[in-house]
Amino acid sequence: MSWTNIRLIVSREVRDQLRDRRTVFTIVVLPLLLYPLLGTTFLQMAQFLQEHPTRVLVLGAEHLPAAPPLLEDGQLAPELEQDDRLLELDVRASPSKTTPADVVGEAQRLIEQGKYDAVVYFPENFRERLEAYRARSDDEDAAEEAAQPPSPQIYFNAAKDKSRIAHDRVTALLRRWRELVVQRNLERHQVPASATEPFELALRDMAPETGRRAVVWSKILPFVVLIWALTGAFYPAVDLCAGEKERGTLETLLCSPARRSEIVWGKLLTVMIFSMATSLLNLASMGVTGAIILRQVEAAAPGGIALGAPPLLAVVWLLLALVPIAALFSALALAIAAFARSSKEGQYYLMPLLMITLPLMMLPMFPGAELDLGSSLIPVTGVMLLLKALIEGEYAEALLYAPPVILVTAGCCLLAIRWAVDQFNNESVLFRESERFGLVLWARRLVRDREDTPTFGQAILCGVLLLSIRFFASFLAAAPETWTDFAVSTLVLQVALIATPVLLMTIVLTRSPKKTLLLTAPRPLTLPAAVLLAIALHPLVVVLSKGIQMLYPLGEGTREQLTQITSILNEAPLPYLLLVLAVVPAICEELAFRGFILSGLRHLGHRRAAIVISSIFFGVTHGVLQQSLSACAVGVILGYLAIQTGSLLPCILFHMTHNSLAVLAGFLAPDAAERPWAEWMFQSVGDGEYIYSTPVVALGGAASLLLLMWLRGLPHDSSPEERRQHALEHQTAGAAP
Repeated sequence: MSWTNIRLIVSREVRDQLRDRRTVFTIVVLPLLLYPLLGTTFLQMAQFLQEHPTRVLVLGAEHLPAAPPLLEDGQLAPELEQDDRLLELDVRASPSKTTPADVVGEAQRLIEQGKYDAVVYFPENFRERLEAYRARSDDEDAAEEAAQPPSPQIYFNAAKDKSRIAHDRVTALLRRWRELVVQRNLERHQVPASATEPFELALRDMAPETGRRAVVWSKILPFVVLIWALTGAFYPAVDLCAGEKERGTLETLLCSPARRSEIVWGKLLTVMIFSMATSLLNLASMGVTGAIILRQVEAAAPGGIALGAPPLLAVVWLLLALVPIAALFSALALAIAAFARSSKEGQYYLMPLLMITLPLMMLPMFPGAELDLGSSLIPVTGVMLLLKALIEGEYAEALLYAPPVILVTAGCCLLAIRWAVDQFNNESVLFRESERFGLVLWARRLVRDREDTPTFGQAILCGVLLLSIRFFASFLAAAPETWTDFAVSTLVLQVALIATPVLLMTIVLTRSPKKTLLLTAPRPLTLPAAVLLAIALHPLVVVLSKGIQMLYPLGEGTREQLTQITSILNEAPLPYLLLVLAVVPAICEELAFRGFILSGLRHLGHRRAAIVISSIFFGVTHGVLQQSLSACAVGVILGYLAIQTGSLLPCILFHMTHNSLAVLAGFLAPDAAERPWAEWMFQSVGDGEYIYSTPVVALGGAASLLLLMWLRGLPHDSSPEERRQHALEHQTAGAAP
């Protein structure tokens, strides 16, 4: 790799970007103007956020007690007059011969017409019931109806903001009046008011002022830096890839002596420069504008919270974290932009990228989010939590989990860069022509231009469709209470909601269901090898599942649901249990994920990427996060088995054997103490749970490695895209710089 070529490409791209007025405005001018404009608008609009009075109708005021008074001459009593400016009271006597239903209907009509925001109604016997309730404390033999205090009725409309505010104000007013009633009752019985408050809470915040400021800034600053790093990377990447396609300058660059990887690195560094510049300029502009606005707010409300400036070290940590984050987002944006046919199409791809990234950015802002080993392994989330710990001064915690965060972030950067390089090595991606979309033309071409196997887009569509069906089915289906309910719901999910859509898409979208679903006869030895591989890998998968549960513990609700399902399964006969949990899922899920989806994903030209993406779809369909992660790992083995054998039957046997072993282990493990061979195979981990013993795990790992090496030596058929991509990579790797 020639860094001279990379430096020349960076200089060229930066110069071209700075000549574009739109880029300069988006990167430089917009951040400097956006936040002052927002701040000015906020200060101008603050006058409309003032509290306004609410109109309240009071019915039955004649039924109120004389002491302590709530109303005097149609207005609040002097003890409560501080709220008179916020409540416009209209006091009326309740009509004679009025039923509660009449009051409800009248209140609803008045509130819907907007004449009043709330209606307060005191029943006819309010004064008498209140006196009876007071006398109850003096006479233990008082009437039973005096046991319940009287209740004023407050009518409001929660769908209207003004009515809801009126409800809150009236409720607070009546509570203060109730305190006066309680105080009068205490005076009547010669009980001091201090008897109701036997002690006071002495709250002392031990956090210094800088620590309180750091807690607030630690959630705001990382989010601002990351979201603008993503936004600042995407638009330059679109212009450097899709924009060059439209301008016709990409071919000139590709014909230069620079390798494809050098071109990618040059464009990547250019996008990183603009990404970091956008993030830093937005951060600086927001900081200056925020400091001015906070100063104005503190001057208007001296008793408020003094937020102050962020710690100085926070800027240092943000600058250090910005480099890998900008590299990650720039590589992702560059790969996506290379796939786009035009700048307009490239901008459409920003939304999916935001939808994937925003949840990872929002997760650390939740109150319960903490930096631990599990969260440090989550891309983007781990970086934000590490920054949060550093800004708050938790250096011991940050030092402990910094290595996994750095390794995960570096790995994601390398994968994203590799993806971008692959996109530039793929001629069919770089030189895709823009096409006009029409529903009739699309439907006609869908049938006329069908291929033997599904396309990449059809495979992704199938995976998303299955996930959507799984999502809605989980909410529509009722929780099983018996074994019959569980069996029926599982069979419906597998056959009707997984296998049926896949078979229909295979018939409609492909010419060769046999090639699509890998319905070919395998080599004889691959069938027993698949069974042996499932047996050997099962102990490792169990250990992996336990490790995942240690990193990401099950929630209490999820644990209760799994316990309830386990109790239901214990009632089922073993043959039916194997049929429902092993045989049917093995057939239906393999047809979907190692059949249709994997066949379509192989059009990418990269077997590894196709295996990983299909395994991700396979894992997510399992619903529970912990099960999804372990299922994703098993899906990688299944995808590799499907490609190496060229048949779906070994995958079905592997899947069936794996699930059967999980069922059988649940029956055998609790009785390990009664069987010597079972005692050697299993070991207890507490709470009635068992895992395979260390010798069994070691033997299984060794046997799995040998079987995978044997499978690797088998000849297998590559797709045309895979052969073309392999030849192109070999050609570009040997090209002269």
